[in-house]
Amino acid sequence: MMGRNGQAAWMLQTKRADFTAIANKFGISPVTARIIRNRDVIGEDEIDRYLNGTIRDLYDPHLLKDMDRAVALIQEKIRQGKKIRIVGDYDIDGVCSTYLLYRGISRCKGVVDYQIPERIKDGYGINEAIIRKAAEDGIDTIVTCDNGIAAREQIALAKESGMTVIVTDHHEVPVNEDGQEVLPPADAVVNPKQKDCPYPFSGICGGVVAYKLVQVLYEVCGVPQREWEDLLEFAAIATVGDVMKLQDENRILVRWGLKQMPRTKSVGLRKLVEACNLDITALTAYHIGFVIGPCLNASGRLQTAKLALELLLCQGEGKAEQMAAELKNLNEERKELTAEGVEEALQQVEEKLAQDPVLVVYLPECHESLAGIIAGRVREAWNKPTFVLTRGEDCVKGSGRSIEAYHMYQALCGVQDLLLKFGGHPMAAGFSLEEAHVEEFRRRLNEQAQLKPEDFIPKIWIDVAMPLEYLSERLVEELKILEPFGQGNEKPQFAQKNLHIRSVRVLGKNRNAVKLSLVTEQGLPMDGMLFTEGDRFVEELGSSRMIDVIYYPDVNEYNGNRTLQIVIREYKIRS
Repeated sequence: MMGRNGQAAWMLQTKRADFTAIANKFGISPVTARIIRNRDVIGEDEIDRYLNGTIRDLYDPHLLKDMDRAVALIQEKIRQGKKIRIVGDYDIDGVCSTYLLYRGISRCKGVVDYQIPERIKDGYGINEAIIRKAAEDGIDTIVTCDNGIAAREQIALAKESGMTVIVTDHHEVPVNEDGQEVLPPADAVVNPKQKDCPYPFSGICGGVVAYKLVQVLYEVCGVPQREWEDLLEFAAIATVGDVMKLQDENRILVRWGLKQMPRTKSVGLRKLVEACNLDITALTAYHIGFVIGPCLNASGRLQTAKLALELLLCQGEGKAEQMAAELKNLNEERKELTAEGVEEALQQVEEKLAQDPVLVVYLPECHESLAGIIAGRVREAWNKPTFVLTRGEDCVKGSGRSIEAYHMYQALCGVQDLLLKFGGHPMAAGFSLEEAHVEEFRRRLNEQAQLKPEDFIPKIWIDVAMPLEYLSERLVEELKILEPFGQGNEKPQFAQKNLHIRSVRVLGKNRNAVKLSLVTEQGLPMDGMLFTEGDRFVEELGSSRMIDVIYYPDVNEYNGNRTLQIVIREYKIRS
């Protein structure tokens, strides 16, 4: 979607390397070598790991600070038959982390159960009520996953109650005024974001931290490594679902996790894939991020995340099928509510907030679980950092989505005196505040924002300005080795100027696809597919017959014939 305040800027990557040498060394084309360099993969070892990395190339989990201590504690509690409770989170990363720890500790014969906070009742992360309930239930040890790093007071309460607490998380570590880390008083804190953690890659999600803990637990309990590898798809789903960068070890986890999906031991996961009409043998990161993931998230948004977790744990065919259908229906309901919220939010921005560098949209009646999705859609439309606030039972809750130029977590630190609770990343955050402070929150964030007009112009990066004459089926096939595509390993984008349009046809019952018959300046004919509102595009095109495009090459199969075509991602009409 183009920003409302002007066209997006088309930028050509100009990173340098000896592309011919890389191509010869790895048996790829110079175009593919250039794309890999554009993803900041540099040096022969890194390129080899990017192209050929396997589970054996994952980092040593013992490098995570406090990992050995955490596992030794869990092993001791298992040996003593003490009650262990996992406290997760209601999003996809939290559900997968809880699943992994529950499966792992159960396999090692631990007495274990789980608690996932209710989004509306409990809010994010561990709270006092959860701790008091654990004490009542005779729980000896709490293990958090995908939360806990900021729960200093709550964990202090658990310690006062005589419990052992192990925190596993990946969120930013809170700091005090002097910039020193403030850790919760847990018995072990496993989080790669700690400054003194020697783990080489801090960009893993909560699910991967949990996955690594299970790896070490299985090692010390004598469970075969194969059983740990059998859980890989859940680390992959968590990584994509929590929008981690598909770089470094995340790329390996997701790439091999997708390959393992057809062999998943989870009947529930298989039934969910079927309910979404997907082929489990051909899943991509896109399917996880935009089809499977939202279904797993929907239960934590509109009901309870325990439903998603119970589906993943379910081994009965009939029950799993019924639960998968329920999750899919919940997600359909979530989509409808989201569409209404997005419309209302965009209207509010148009009418009174369009001049603000930071958009703070208050939708009192909106379901609070949808605030983050709506913030993301508004951010896409305006390319401005966006916070969406909703009215909760006792306070206003908000969720934000950012742009590269605006560190959202730091921005919230600058107004923390107004907030009851907050946490997050540079690109996304969650918080709560009193309703009386909403206007001041908006005013101060905008006063403190040091954003320049150019920060709001979306940049679209082109990998290679590549004439259509260069395309071949072999290249289309070769580009598949770059998958999985997603955040931090985006699908390649190519550009071609001055294409002549011979004809235009709007297709589909919703008229949301356009087939263009194109010809290059050299006279090469090729079809282009554009997925957009067809009639609006035809109107915009008017009498013009020239177009510049950003595209991805594809092979169209029809009646046994294979022809090259391009899928147009962005375009500029030439007058």
